[in-house]
Amino acid sequence: MIIAEIGTSHEGSFEKAVKLTDTAIESGADYIKFQWVYAHEILHPDTGFVKLPTGNIPLYERFKSLECSPDFYKKIMDYIHSKGKKFICSPFGLQSLEELLSLSPDAVKIASPELNHFPLLNKLREFRSTQKNKIPVVLSSGVSKLSDIEKALKILGTENVSLLHCITSYPAPEEEYNLRLISTYKQKFNIECGVSDHSLDPILVPALSIACGGTIIEKHITLSRKTSGLDDPVALEGEQFAMMVHVVNNAKAAYNRYGKDKGFETIISQISEQFGIEKVNKVLGDGKKVLAPSEEANYGRTNRSLHYMTALKKGHILTEKDVGVLRTEKVLTPGISPEFYETVLGRELLCDVTSGAGIQKNEIKGL
Repeated sequence: MIIAEIGTSHEGSFEKAVKLTDTAIESGADYIKFQWVYAHEILHPDTGFVKLPTGNIPLYERFKSLECSPDFYKKIMDYIHSKGKKFICSPFGLQSLEELLSLSPDAVKIASPELNHFPLLNKLREFRSTQKNKIPVVLSSGVSKLSDIEKALKILGTENVSLLHCITSYPAPEEEYNLRLISTYKQKFNIECGVSDHSLDPILVPALSIACGGTIIEKHITLSRKTSGLDDPVALEGEQFAMMVHVVNNAKAAYNRYGKDKGFETIISQISEQFGIEKVNKVLGDGKKVLAPSEEANYGRTNRSLHYMTALKKGHILTEKDVGVLRTEKVLTPGISPEFYETVLGRELLCDVTSGAGIQKNEIKGL
């Protein structure tokens, strides 16, 4: 299962979305992936700035510029289906999830920062509970601990759910990938596993993920690494993506032909000829789940926590409009886990709080 992650590289242009889709299909992708962005579901307006070639702009406004109508996604899904391929999309909150599910996509992708968005996961679980054939869900696990993955899977279950090992760093260092985690996850959770790869090389991580038993590969695609999409600098251009698919298909053929153990050895031998056995062993890692060094500083910032949406006074009783399940990102302070979302509603503030600040337990009466 090869997923071409277009994400938001279309930058709101349907014509560009079609060109990206065509490039992905011509390059061998099975699933074409988009992101259903509403800025207010992801960030607080005061989250900070992003550095772009045109200068520093508020990150919230950058996401705001990527918002598209539901009709945009319906049209691109229909186009993908007309080409015989499948449409997969990431929602980032309850509104985008509801609108996405109304389209009946081929699969739902839960991105790494939403692994602990418990209101989102619970809503998706409720929807799937009404279905005889549950819609497939692909779950990414960047910037996470094993307990985070376990909590998400406890909510969603494992039926028609697959897990992608991921390092949320742009670009992600190949040597930190620890791809043996794919085998660890398959054994522990008994589900299909693979990799969401943010490294720059089109071959190394994808091919080695097959050696470790991976059956899904997600990789960003772009028309050019020099264009202005958020993820374009770490995406593959069409020719590189096609090369990746070719190498992956060869690796999968070897794995299927020789079986798990000899297939592993065959792929490792082939890839080592190009990259060297020392580097290959570093990429494979030890299979133990820890935060990658490039992720450690972002734990709690790129994944979700609870934030105040406005400035509030001591004694205020918290309501749904007061509390956001957001990525902290740049300059704000992370709050408590989204596990406490339902718990904080209806409770009294013990002090004045500022807009955007992460919610802390000692600020809430009875928490």
